[in-house]
Amino acid sequence: MDNKARLLALLAAIFAAAAMRLLPHPPNFSPIAAMALFSGAFLPGRAIAFAAPFGALVLSDALLGGFYGGIAFVYLSFALTVLIGWAIAGRKSPLTIGGAAIASSVMFFVVTNFGVWLFSGMYPRSVDGLAACYVAAIPFFQNTLAGDLFFAALLFGGFALAERAVPALRQPQGAPAAA
Repeated sequence: MDNKARLLALLAAIFAAAAMRLLPHPPNFSPIAAMALFSGAFLPGRAIAFAAPFGALVLSDALLGGFYGGIAFVYLSFALTVLIGWAIAGRKSPLTIGGAAIASSVMFFVVTNFGVWLFSGMYPRSVDGLAACYVAAIPFFQNTLAGDLFFAALLFGGFALAERAVPALRQPQGAPAAA
């Protein structure tokens, strides 16, 4: 039964993070990357580690009307963020979580802005156009980084506190950290 309570608490945290997208927030200051990172680091099984954050993301995008031509690059970056979460699953510490959040912010910046350059028609398809696209996106990166760090601290730290307070949420001894 303890595994069921833990899984429900993890899923509740993921969907609560997705719901936070519906609240007013600065551009790119969002819980979505932290949610994907958290999912990869905590959820048992590869299928659920992808399904939970993507279900929450699709639902919140549907409510926000957030589907557009370059959304595939956004979803790809969050799939890669789940993989970063897997990489830190067995060794979660403030340093590894912070490093993973920074890595996911940088990866999101690189992947999504490449998609903007490739498909938006806003920039010439040249090295100079790609450079101009990345330079134009720099002002948004600070909010991405701040949001990823803030929400990673909130999710990972909040769940660590919940595990201390509620024994049923603790990882059973000998159980793998994540798949």
